[in-house]
Amino acid sequence: MTTNTPLSPTARQLWLRTRWFLAGGAGLLLAGLLVAGLGDNTSYPSLDPRSPDADGTRAAVQLLRQRGVTVTTTGNPADLAAADAPSGGDTVVVPLPDLLTADQLDALGRAGHRRLVLVSPGPVALGHLAPGVQALGTTDDPLALGSAGTDADCTLAEAERAGHAEGGGRLYQAGPGTTACYPRSGHPTLVRTTGGSGGEVIVIGSGRFLTNQRLAQDGNAALALGLLGSQPRLTWYLPDYSAAAATAPQGQKSFTQLIPAGWHWAFLQLAIAAGLAALWRGRRLGPVVSENLPVVVRASETTEGRARLYQLGKARGRAADALRRAARRRLAPVLAVPLVHGEPSGDALLAALTARLGEGRTPGELTALLYGPPPTDDDALLRLADDLDALERQVRQP
Repeated sequence: MTTNTPLSPTARQLWLRTRWFLAGGAGLLLAGLLVAGLGDNTSYPSLDPRSPDADGTRAAVQLLRQRGVTVTTTGNPADLAAADAPSGGDTVVVPLPDLLTADQLDALGRAGHRRLVLVSPGPVALGHLAPGVQALGTTDDPLALGSAGTDADCTLAEAERAGHAEGGGRLYQAGPGTTACYPRSGHPTLVRTTGGSGGEVIVIGSGRFLTNQRLAQDGNAALALGLLGSQPRLTWYLPDYSAAAATAPQGQKSFTQLIPAGWHWAFLQLAIAAGLAALWRGRRLGPVVSENLPVVVRASETTEGRARLYQLGKARGRAADALRRAARRRLAPVLAVPLVHGEPSGDALLAALTARLGEGRTPGELTALLYGPPPTDDDALLRLADDLDALERQVRQP
């Protein structure tokens, strides 16, 4: 009796197969929600006066406010022009002047500030705001050194009061009418000059001495307060650098450059997770599990099905070859004829059959039976099968 077993897995089997994947997914989802809910996503760029991070400048701003300096931030050049009253003046700090467009640099130069502090400017920014100072190297390959404690070695009052402080970053070439301070390798890292509107321009190679992490080292705090606190108002210029970058000419980017940086980490995590899942599923963690066969088929049905295929294809030759080959392989062990590559030698097999059967079978009859031509019709194929069966019985019971 044939038993039919359903192929579709049951609900219990589905649960047993997927429960660990569901548990892992739930854990990842919970971890993501916790990180999103508890983490502080507020991030600031380097030298931002609102940032409490190590590279922020909130500590310097707090010290300036304690000294009575009004500190504001703006991203609009028009606000800088409005803040410059005839009776006073202000200090403007630009942390990333190279990221500004030419129009933004020109608007900044026309603002009429009393003191402009440029942090690590390149040739383009210096050409608009401090023509008397030249940056060593190029925009793509600037000449710069790491920050280190350096003597002032100049007559600038703020530098003389601060004394030994950190100098480094970009190196500059000071022109006539400028004051060069904190030299490194023979080139200054702080230069004072006069801008096109008549105000002071302070060029510093690196703003590391202004950061929360380094403010208390050497004379960094005194230098920061002197450079930024000389006027009653301090304006920290924070324009929309993304808009400036968008207006600048951009070369053609590749597909990978268009993918946000966070997605690269996401793809890496997915690849690691897929690799771990493959390793987990690739090795057995328990005994071999027997699987239910879809149906049970008798050997006779398989034989009959194959025979019907031969019949439909009229492949009498292939059927005859299969019958003769199987008969030769069964007769060879009985007659002690060795098999070479799964087939006995024809001469050895015929000699052994002749010796076993004697005059009952002639050599020509045996050759035609075991190695003869294919049958011409179905009746001849049936006679061949009967003759082979009779030969095997005769050999086994002579």
